[in-house]
Amino acid sequence: MLALLTNDDGIFAPGLAAMERALKQLGDVSVVAPATEQSGVGHAITFLSPLTAKEIFDGNRRRGWAVDGSPADAVKLGIAEFCTRRPDLVVSGINSGLNAGINVLYSGTVAAAIEGAFFGITSVAVSLEYDEHADYDRAAKIAIDVLAAILARTPLAGSLFNINIPKSALHGSPQLRIVPMSLDRYGEAFERRIDPRGRSYYWATNDPPPPPSPHESDVTALAAGAVTLTPLHYDLTHRASLAALADGKWTIDPRGFSS
Repeated sequence: MLALLTNDDGIFAPGLAAMERALKQLGDVSVVAPATEQSGVGHAITFLSPLTAKEIFDGNRRRGWAVDGSPADAVKLGIAEFCTRRPDLVVSGINSGLNAGINVLYSGTVAAAIEGAFFGITSVAVSLEYDEHADYDRAAKIAIDVLAAILARTPLAGSLFNINIPKSALHGSPQLRIVPMSLDRYGEAFERRIDPRGRSYYWATNDPPPPPSPHESDVTALAAGAVTLTPLHYDLTHRASLAALADGKWTIDPRGFSS
């Protein structure tokens, strides 16, 4: 098996190194990751300027390729140019910080996994709750156990999964919960400050926190200390509305157009 490994924290991130070591238990690993941190870039791609890439070494050991672009760029370029063959698996992470709830929509980590799914490759995003002294090797062991269980179920081509690991799960015997992504809104506030020249600037906060919810989701399960697994898909079509919108006659009157 060949796994393409990427992230959004950059090729020198400790979470990427830990995930690379763990993934070698499953097969060969090709590392293609952004040259610098790309947190929060979502599914941005580079097309108005050329992409550059540099081969990175750790002493005499070849680490992989550093791409001067986004996580999605790294996956696209990795599959097209740097992998010795088509990967069987795309893994993005381990991210420093959870990617749960609506943060999934902003996440470069998840976007890289989505890009892999675009290619019809089983793809998994892995994130660990932020900790300055995080035990990434323990988190990688947990992620590999979940990954192996996913692969044992022979997922359909292009399947997409999101794994989140809270800090508390790094000790003892963590529980895994398979849960939906939370849609609760939070983190909409900004703190207004003044710079030394008297100009206002605004710093995004995580306030207000997610409201209590009676429904289990990735956010509630993580708060309870469980590792979460969420199957995702990138089809944004609201299918329930298709038939309703198609009902009746739609017309466009060209007489209303201005010349």
